[in-house]
Amino acid sequence: MINKIYEEIKTFIKENYKFLLLMVCILAIFYIELPYKIYRPGGMVNLNNRIEIDNGYESQGELGMAYVSVVKGSIPFLLASYIIPNWDIVPNEEVVNENETWEETLKSDKIAMQQSIDNAIISAYHLANKEIKITKEEANVTYITDEADTDIKLFDILISADGKEINNLEELRKIIKTYKAGDTVNLKVKRNNQEIDCHAKVYETSDGPKIGISITNTYEYEQTPNIEIKTTSNESGPSGGLMMSLAIYNGLVEEDITKGLKIIGTGTIDNEGNVGEIGGVEYKLLGGEHQKCDVFLVPQGNLEEALKVKEENHLAIKVIGVSNLQEAITALKNV
Repeated sequence: MINKIYEEIKTFIKENYKFLLLMVCILAIFYIELPYKIYRPGGMVNLNNRIEIDNGYESQGELGMAYVSVVKGSIPFLLASYIIPNWDIVPNEEVVNENETWEETLKSDKIAMQQSIDNAIISAYHLANKEIKITKEEANVTYITDEADTDIKLFDILISADGKEINNLEELRKIIKTYKAGDTVNLKVKRNNQEIDCHAKVYETSDGPKIGISITNTYEYEQTPNIEIKTTSNESGPSGGLMMSLAIYNGLVEEDITKGLKIIGTGTIDNEGNVGEIGGVEYKLLGGEHQKCDVFLVPQGNLEEALKVKEENHLAIKVIGVSNLQEAITALKNV
C-alpha cells in the first residue's frame, strides 16, 4: 500500500514538476522578505471605542490616533513602491535600533507605548482637575549604546546607582555628572523579578559624562474616576500620546471639544502635557485625508513639514501645530 502511494506521488511530481516549480517560485516571491520595510499612508484609530471612563462624558465627534502603515519588503511590495505615490522603501537598519533585533525593538516600542498611555492619563487628569496619585515609577532600560561598558541588559529596571534610588533618567544624569571618564558606577537592577548588582563605566561625550543607557519610565497610579484603555497586540510606540490625552480629557469634562468634528493627530506627550516631535508625519497626514478627517493635530516641531505635505498634495484637512495639551484643547475650542 505504501509503495503504491509512493509511486503515485512520484508519477504526479514527474508529470507536473514545471507547475510545482512555478508555484514554489511564486510563493518565494511573496513570502521571502528582503531587508526593507515599505512605509505608506496609514489610517486612524478611533479612540472613542478604546477609552472607558466611569460616568464619563460622550463625544459627538471623533478623536483618533494617526498611524503609519508598514509592510514587509517582499518583491511585489518593493516593485509596487516604484509605481504607487507615497510608498517609500526604508532599509531595516533605519527601522531597527542599533545593536537590537527586530523583536527587541518591538518590545522597546511596547514599553514606549505604555509610557505614552501613563503620561496621557496623568496629564489629562491634572488638566481636568481630577484626582490622580502616582504610587510607583519604574525606570526601564530600553536602549544601550555601542560605547557602553556595562553588564546591564535591555529591559532591566534600574533601582539605584551607588546606593541612591533612581526613578527616572534625570535622577541618573545628576548622579553620573559627579563622575569623570573611566570611573565605575555601581548599579542595582531588577531582572526577571530578581535584584542584581551591575556596573557601568563612565565615558565622556560632548554632552558630558554618560554610561550609555536610555530609560523609559512607566507608572502605577490611583485615579478617580476609574479609566480603562484598550489596545491591540500590533500597536506600539509613543506617538499616540497627544491624541490619547485629548480623548481622556474630553471624557472627563462636560464640554465636548470635538464639536462633532472628526479629529486625527499625532505626537508624544509627557506627564506634564508637553507635546514632542514624531516621525512619519507625511504618511499620517495623508492617511487622515483619506479618512476624511476635518482636523490634523501635529507637534509644533513637525508643523512646517506637515504644511508642506498639505500644500504639495492639495489636501483639504486643517493642520494645527501644538506644543502642549492645553494648546491643543484651546485650538480645538477655536476651530
